[in-house]
Amino acid sequence: MNVGVSTSSPLPPPSDTSVVTSTFSPLDYVVFVLLLVLSLAIGLYHACRGWGRHTIGQLLMADRKMSCLPVALSLMATFQSAVAILGVPSEIYQFGTQYWFLGCSYFLGLLIPAHVFIPIFYRLHLTSAYEYLELRFNKAVRVCGTVTFIFQMVIYMGVVLYAPSLALNAVTGFDLWLSVLTLGIVCTIYTALGGLKAVIWTDVFQTLVMFLGQLAVIIVGSAKVGGLGHVWDVASQHGLISGIELDPDPFVRHTFWTLAFGGVFMMLSLYGVNQAQVQRYLSSRTEKAAVLSCYAVFPCQQVVLSMGCLIGLVMFAYYQEYPMSSQQAQAARDQFVLYFVMDLLKGLPGLPGLFVACLFSGSLSTISSAFNSLATVTMEDLIRPWFPQFSEVQATMLSRIIAFGYGLLCLGMAYISSHMGSVLQAAISIFGMVGGPLLGLFSLGMFFPCANPPGAIVGLLAGLIMAFWIGIGSIVTNMGSGMAPSPTNGSSFSLPSNLTAVTMTTLMRSTTLSKPTGLKRLYSLSYLWYSAHNSTTVIVVGLIVSLLTGGMRGRTLNPRTIYPVLPRLLALLPMSCQKRLHCRSYSQDLSVDTAMFPEKMSNGMLRGSCDKEAMAVPEEGSAHQGNSPTFVLQETSL
Repeated sequence: MNVGVSTSSPLPPPSDTSVVTSTFSPLDYVVFVLLLVLSLAIGLYHACRGWGRHTIGQLLMADRKMSCLPVALSLMATFQSAVAILGVPSEIYQFGTQYWFLGCSYFLGLLIPAHVFIPIFYRLHLTSAYEYLELRFNKAVRVCGTVTFIFQMVIYMGVVLYAPSLALNAVTGFDLWLSVLTLGIVCTIYTALGGLKAVIWTDVFQTLVMFLGQLAVIIVGSAKVGGLGHVWDVASQHGLISGIELDPDPFVRHTFWTLAFGGVFMMLSLYGVNQAQVQRYLSSRTEKAAVLSCYAVFPCQQVVLSMGCLIGLVMFAYYQEYPMSSQQAQAARDQFVLYFVMDLLKGLPGLPGLFVACLFSGSLSTISSAFNSLATVTMEDLIRPWFPQFSEVQATMLSRIIAFGYGLLCLGMAYISSHMGSVLQAAISIFGMVGGPLLGLFSLGMFFPCANPPGAIVGLLAGLIMAFWIGIGSIVTNMGSGMAPSPTNGSSFSLPSNLTAVTMTTLMRSTTLSKPTGLKRLYSLSYLWYSAHNSTTVIVVGLIVSLLTGGMRGRTLNPRTIYPVLPRLLALLPMSCQKRLHCRSYSQDLSVDTAMFPEKMSNGMLRGSCDKEAMAVPEEGSAHQGNSPTFVLQETSL
C-alpha cells in the first residue's frame, strides 16, 4: 500500500524499476553525501567535545544551556518529516488551499503550551515528561504513560525511515536499502554519541537544508510557468483557491472549524506533552528562553506551511502547460511530488540532489529526535528509578547503549515495514491514535485537582480503546469498501504533525459521495478531531472513576503539578467583579512546596474559596539550582 496516502492500491515492489524516470548526476550525489557528512560531523563534534567528562545531564538535556533559536528550529524540525514534504503539496494539488487554514490552529496550539505546559514542566525541573505523572499521581501512572509513548514511537520510527526511501527508489532508482541503512546508521551514531545537543544542532542544519530544497522548487517552478502571479491566476481559474468553509460537521474531512480548532488539539499533543518536544523546552537556559522558543515556532511553521502550499500550486500550474508523463499519471500520491521535482529540475545539476537532501533531512531530524527521546524516557522512567546506584559514568554509557539499541530497532522496524503490506496503514495510524490519550492524561492531571491515580489509569485505557476502535474501524471499513474513502471521510491516518497529518488523508477522489450511517458514520470522523475526541474520553472517564473512588481524599496533592484554570480565568475579570464574587486574584507561584502548607491547599487554595491571597515567595538568597528553593508562606489581603 502507499506510504503517506490512504489508498487501496499497493506500492510497487522495490525491485520494480519500470517507473524510473531520472537518475542522479555526480553533482547531485555530492550534494546528498554532503548532507550526511555534515550531519555526522556536527554530531561527532559535540560527542568528542569534552569526551570522558560528559554527564547524564549533558547527554540527555544538553546541560540545560541551549538558547532560544536553535531550540525553536529543532522543535519545528522534529515533526517536519519527509512524508510531510511530499504530502502537503499533493494535498494542495488535489483539493486546493483549504488545508492552509490549519495555520490558524498554530496560535492557540503554541500559546497554550507556552503558558501552561512549559511553566509547569520547567519549574518541576524534569528530565522526562512522564516524571510529572509520578509527581501528580503515582509511579504506576508514570510507567503506563512511558510504555504508551515507547510503543507509539517504536511503531512509527521504521515507517518514517522506510517510506521516503521507498518513494525515492520508485522514482529515481536510488538504491532502497542503501539509503535506509545509510540514514539509520548516520542518525544512530550522532544521536547516541552526541546526545541532545548534537540532535538540536543537526536539526538546525537540516532545517536550513529543508528550507533551501523547497525554496529551489518554488523559484524554478514559478519561473518556468511565468511567475507566482500567473500561478495564482491559474489556480483561481480552476477553483483551487479555497474560501472559508464554515460547515461545523466534524465528519467532513477539512472545514475551517476542523482545521482551526480540531487542529489545536493535535498541536497540543505535539508541542504540549510529547517527550521529543518537552525535552527541548527543558534544555533551554531559562524558562523565558523555553517560552520564547515556543513563540518562535509560530512564524517558522507558518512559513513552512505556506511553502508546501506554494509547491502544490506551482505543480498544478506547471502541469497545465507541460504534459504529465505516463509514469506520473499512474504514480502513487506519495511519489507524485518527487516525479514533479525530478521533471522540473532535470538539466539543473545539483538541484535534484538538494531536494533529495531536503527530503532526507526531514527523516534525519524526526528519527534522531525519536532516538533521543526514547533513550531519555527509558533511562529516566524505567531504569534509574529501580537502579539509583548507577554512577554518572555508568548512566551515561548506558544511555548511549540504549540509543544505539533503538537505532538498530529502527532498522528492524524499517525491514518489517517492507513486509507489512496493507497493515502498514495501521502502523502509521497508531502514532496519531496514541497522541490524543496522552494529551488527555496530562490535561486530567493539570486541570482537575480531584483526579486520582485509578481515574488516570482507567481514563488512559478508555482513551486508547476509543482511539484504536475508531482508527482501526476506519481502516477496516475503507479497505472493505475496495476504494479510497471520500473527501468527506475522516482520515484513517494521523501522523504526529500539523504538516504530516495531511499525508494520512486520501489524495484520490472517490466515485461515491453517499454519507455513511451507523458505526461507519463514527468511523468517518475527521482525523483532525481524533486528538480532541480521544483526550476528552480520557478526561471524562478519568473524572468519573476518580469521583467514584473518592477523588484525592487521603492522598497528597502536589500544588506544583496543578494549573489553576478557574482562578486564572477569574483574574481576567475587572476588580469590581472579583470583589463581588469574593475571589482573590490568585497570582500564586506554581513552584511552591506542598509540604509547607498542605492544609492551606486542601482548604481552598486551589478551589477559590478564600478571601486572602496565599503567595509563596523565595527566601532571601535562595536560587533555583536544580532543586526547589525554600519558600515561606505570606498572606496578603486583597
